[in-house]
Amino acid sequence: MQADEFQELYATSFARLVRQLYAMTGSHAESQDCVQEAFVRAWQHRRALSRDGSPEAWVRRTAYHLAVSRWRGVRRDRPLRERSDVPAQVHEDPRLGALLLALDRLPDDQRRAVVLHHVCDLSVADIARETDAPEGTVKARLARGRAALGLTLSTSEPTKEADRV
Repeated sequence: MQADEFQELYATSFARLVRQLYAMTGSHAESQDCVQEAFVRAWQHRRALSRDGSPEAWVRRTAYHLAVSRWRGVRRDRPLRERSDVPAQVHEDPRLGALLLALDRLPDDQRRAVVLHHVCDLSVADIARETDAPEGTVKARLARGRAALGLTLSTSEPTKEADRV
């Protein structure tokens, strides 16, 4: 990958990758840091990225692994949910806030699968490759994650009577 191709990759995918990682981790600041660090590592491996076929997936996977490494150090002190930060747009859209809270309640593997499928628009086969999990496991994580999200979101939505008040 040439420098101009890398710059285009960065320009077109940085914000999207931060949003995707934020949906997986619950921390906007950490997502920005991890994606930035992943791009630094991608620059160092840019020649291999051109052969990889999907440099954005490589950066996303690397950023996710960086976030997991950071969690391991922090988890001894406090859970991930207590470390999450909420950007301003969540306060402006209560539906987005409800979705992020529901995602935060999912186990990490289910949350990652749901985000990769529904936010990143990856197929089950692509998710299996990116997460090093069998396709059947990815399907199970998606099914369980969707079921849990449906239950959580259906109980958190206001009723029509509450809307009239």
